[in-house]
Amino acid sequence: MAQFTVNPRRFDPYKNFKFRVKWDGRYVAGVSKVGALKRSTEVVEHREGGDPSTSRKSPGRTKYEAVTLERGVTHDLEFEQWANKLWNFGAGPGAELSLADFRKDIIIDLFNEAGQKVISYNVFRCWVSEYQALPDLDANANAVAIQTLKLENEGWERDLAVTEPTEPSFTFPPG
Repeated sequence: MAQFTVNPRRFDPYKNFKFRVKWDGRYVAGVSKVGALKRSTEVVEHREGGDPSTSRKSPGRTKYEAVTLERGVTHDLEFEQWANKLWNFGAGPGAELSLADFRKDIIIDLFNEAGQKVISYNVFRCWVSEYQALPDLDANANAVAIQTLKLENEGWERDLAVTEPTEPSFTFPPG
């Protein structure tokens, strides 16, 4: 099991604006937003006939919520190619779904302000349940066109091999 060391000089929590998403062994360009990693465990209530009128509670099934990725629309086809593995319109009978590789494991890396990787999560057996190729288009708007992937998954875990880095310190010559 990994040993954790604590940086006694770091008081601030990590910021949420420096991150990267990786699948198929490479970082995906332009991801500007990643939805929260969230899981919930159902509560099973039960009681025996001789118990008082209160119920006992125990854990039931654990569910992992879908993770949403957003990025600006470009000519990069990564989002669209993955979404097309689940349903490729016009591919013909027997070729609409890529059963062999429609699932991917992804990695979400978080970086500190200095650009050092500080936390990493592995998200397992993801597949695209929703794909938005283009947003609503509005001639009166002043915004970036965003495409979205909604990834169903079967769980995630923190990569404990990623430990807290030694943060850089600058020394300046006196004078």
